[in-house]
Amino acid sequence: MDIENKQVVIIGAGPSGAIAAALLHAQNIDVLVIEKTLFPRFSIGESLLPACMEVIERAGMMDAVMQGGFQNKDGAAFRKQGRYSQFHFHDKFSAGPSTTWQVKRGDFDKILADSAQSQGVEIRYQSEVLALEVQQERTLITVKNHHGIQYAIQAQYVLDASGFGRILPKLLHLEKPSSFPIRKAIFTHIKDNICPLDSVHDRNKILVCVHPQHSDVWYWLIPFADGTCSLGVVAQAQFFAQSEVSNIDLIKRLVEQDPDLSQLLQQAQYPNPAGELCGYAANVKHLATDRYALLGNAGEFLDPVFSSGVTIAMKSAELIADCVVRKMQGNDVDWQKEYADPLMIGVNAFRTYVEGWYDGSFQDVIFHEPANDKIKQMICSILAGYAWDESNPYVHKSQQRLRTLAEIVRT
Repeated sequence: MDIENKQVVIIGAGPSGAIAAALLHAQNIDVLVIEKTLFPRFSIGESLLPACMEVIERAGMMDAVMQGGFQNKDGAAFRKQGRYSQFHFHDKFSAGPSTTWQVKRGDFDKILADSAQSQGVEIRYQSEVLALEVQQERTLITVKNHHGIQYAIQAQYVLDASGFGRILPKLLHLEKPSSFPIRKAIFTHIKDNICPLDSVHDRNKILVCVHPQHSDVWYWLIPFADGTCSLGVVAQAQFFAQSEVSNIDLIKRLVEQDPDLSQLLQQAQYPNPAGELCGYAANVKHLATDRYALLGNAGEFLDPVFSSGVTIAMKSAELIADCVVRKMQGNDVDWQKEYADPLMIGVNAFRTYVEGWYDGSFQDVIFHEPANDKIKQMICSILAGYAWDESNPYVHKSQQRLRTLAEIVRT
């Protein structure tokens, strides 16, 4: 079997893989990306957060993305039993960009991957990682290309950016159970036909609606620039098991159960089938060693409710690229202190608010009126993705702060 030699091999050409590859290539690192599918391909996680913008800019991809014609996003809106709350990202606590985009991920991910290629990164599509052996000096990776031919690559370092494919956690037995219950998302793309004069709808914001009878069941509505929307419903798996209809009919039925959403989508058309993702929450024994690291969803995925997935993926790419460059320069790297711990600052902050969403405490905060302006700015920063800003008290002591705030608004 032929054996190639590379400094860094990245598994997956999604956002974390493409950005990590571009950042490493810019530092003259010999990097190769192995991608199982052919782009464009469908993916959820279609509502970005403003914190992504700085990473996109650093990776040299901003001009390419700006030419994509994506829907502007400047905030998030929430509806529950007739109550409405919205957060404008320009009115936030943390410094940084205040707008981003809502994107069809097939197009968006291809733009990032194409941009990495235009910078000189090699991406091998329709290639699958079959096996991985961590050796004393290097890691041996067995790959099968689209012709079915197998070959091997020796790499000094391996990055797993395979998303829900979670290649290294499976091959190296790194997976461990998530603390979250098993939830399921069903979703589709619709032609929304929402009246442009509808005062309760803002295409510049993601809309999150809470089911009127089940506070742990929620809907997402993500408008795109072409008059379509991504529509999804999230609940614990057993909630969906009660129905025997198709996923697309189930989505329609659940929309009808929410008066606000059914009014908004009364003219909607459903031309596409529905997809599903079950048991998506994931965790691992560790995120990095001296031979490999896990990025984005390959390491840990929480929940889609606050659109944190792509932001965590991009942040992980930025952090690991700096560490890998230092390793390739012959420096010692403490992978826990320099990669895993910094990444988990934001992951754990997001975790607090995901848990608070499902136990009801964060929903109480979001829908409380009148809102404290300063506190709302701090919460808005979390929703905008600035979950690594430890000057924000609702990041630094997220659990304590949220618990106290929920007690205050409830009384």
